[in-house]
Amino acid sequence: MEDSYNRDHSDPSVVVAPAAAGDNHGWQKVTYAKRRKNQPQSQQLRPDGTVSAGEKASNVFRTIEEQSEDRRRRIEAQRRAMEVEDLPKPRSKRRDEDDDDSDDSEAEDARENGIVEDKKEKKVKKKEKKPKVSVSEAAAKIDAADLAAFLVDVSGSYGSQEEIQLMRFADYFGRAFADVGAAQFPWVKLFRESPVSKIAEVPLSHIPDPVYKTSVEWINHHSSEALNSFVLWLLDSILADLASQISSVKGSKKLTQALPSKSQVAVFIALAMVLRRKPDVLVSLLPTLKDNSKYQGQDKLPVIIWMVSQATQGDLSVGLYLWAHHLLPILSSKSANNPLSRDMILQLIERILSAPKARSILVNGAVRKGERLIPPSALEILIRVTFPASSGRLKATERFEAVYPTLKEIALAGNPGSKGMKQVTQQMFSFAIKAAAESTPELAKEAEGIFIWCLSQSNDCYKQWVRNSILSVISLCVFILLVAICRKSLFFNVGRTKLILIM
Repeated sequence: MEDSYNRDHSDPSVVVAPAAAGDNHGWQKVTYAKRRKNQPQSQQLRPDGTVSAGEKASNVFRTIEEQSEDRRRRIEAQRRAMEVEDLPKPRSKRRDEDDDDSDDSEAEDARENGIVEDKKEKKVKKKEKKPKVSVSEAAAKIDAADLAAFLVDVSGSYGSQEEIQLMRFADYFGRAFADVGAAQFPWVKLFRESPVSKIAEVPLSHIPDPVYKTSVEWINHHSSEALNSFVLWLLDSILADLASQISSVKGSKKLTQALPSKSQVAVFIALAMVLRRKPDVLVSLLPTLKDNSKYQGQDKLPVIIWMVSQATQGDLSVGLYLWAHHLLPILSSKSANNPLSRDMILQLIERILSAPKARSILVNGAVRKGERLIPPSALEILIRVTFPASSGRLKATERFEAVYPTLKEIALAGNPGSKGMKQVTQQMFSFAIKAAAESTPELAKEAEGIFIWCLSQSNDCYKQWVRNSILSVISLCVFILLVAICRKSLFFNVGRTKLILIM
C-alpha cells in the first residue's frame, strides 16, 4: 500500500504533510494545492526532454516579441528606402566597372566605420564653366611686340606665299579671341538693331593703337591681288556664319560650314584692318559684289554697309564712290527698296557727309582715277527719290532733301570743257530733257535747272538741243500737216456722203 501511494504522488501539486510518529499509526495527511486559472506555470524540463505547459506559454510571448521586432525592422527599412528615393538620381545610369567597384568599396568602408555619407556629395561634379571673356578684355591682352615678332617670323617663313601669310595673320587674332564666346559678340543682332555709326566702330574700337598700327603697316606691304582673295575669304566666312545663324533660328536642318562663332571676332578685325588700310580693294571687288547673287539680298545688306563704312574710314572718296555705285541703285529696285534698306543707306551717306571737311574733300575729288564719285545715272536716281510725286512722298524723302544739295554739287563738279566733262554733261542732258517733260512740278523744275546747266557747260549740248528743237519743229509741222490732211479727207468724205443722200 505504501508503494502504491508513493507512486500515485508523483504529481508535484500534491503536498504531503508529515505527521507525528505514533499519532497516526504510519498514515500521512495529503492535501492538494488550489490552482488559479490565470496563474502562469513555470517552465520545467521533463526528464524525457519535453517542455512542460509553462514553457509553451512563455514561447507564445517570445513569438509576439519577435514579430514586433521584425515589424519594427521592416518599418525602419521602408523609411530608409523612402529617404534614398527622395535623393536626386545620377544623370547617367551607365557606369564603368571600376566606378562600381570603387563605390562598393567606399560603401563597405562607410558601414564598417559607422559613417553615414551625405549622398548629395556623391553627385557627379558639374563641368567647370570657363570664365566669360569680353572682346575688350581679350583685346587688352594682345602685346604689340609679340605680334610684331610673330609677323616677322611669318614673313620670313613663307616668303612670297602672301595668302598663307595673311591666313596666319588671321589665325593670330583667332587665338587671341578664342575665349570670346558668341554671347559676348552677337554681331548679327548688333548689325540689325544698332545704327550705322555704332556698327562702323565694331570691333576695332577695342583694339589698342599699337596693335592696330603694327597690323596695318604689315598689311600695307602686301599686293592687291593677295588682299582681294583674303577679303573675299573673310567675307565668305562671315556670310557662312550668318547663314548658319539664320538657319538655326528658322529651325532648318541644313548645316552650313562656317567658322565657330568665337572666331568671328578675329575675322571682323582682320577684314576691317585691310579695308581701312587698303580701301581700293573693295572698289576692285565691286563687280563681284554686283554680279554674284550670294553677296546680294536684304540679310547681307548690313554686312556690305559695314564693309563700306570701314573703307570710308580709310578714304572718304572711296566710301562715297561705293555708296553711289552700289548702294544707291538698290533704291531703284522695287524688290530691294524697303524702309529698312532706305534707312541704312541714308544713315551711311549722312555719316559720310558729316565727316570733318567732307564737302571740300568730296567736291575737289569728284573725279577719282578717271571715274566720277557720283555718275549721271546716280544723279538721276537721286532726283527721282528726292522729288517724287506728292502721293509718293515718304518719311525718308525729307532726309534725301537734306543731303541732295551737297550730292548734286559733287555730281556737277569738274573741269569745264574737259573731255570727261563733255561726256558727263551729254548724259545728264539726255535724262534732264525727259524729266523736265514729266508732270511732277518739283521734279520738272529741278530737271530744268540741270538742263540749263548742261547748256552752259557744253556747246555740244546746245547744238544737240538746237538740232533736237529743229527736228521737233519739223516733227511738229509734219504732225500738224498730217492732222489737217486727215481732217480734210474726213470732211470731204462726209460731204460727199451728204451729197449722195440729198440726190
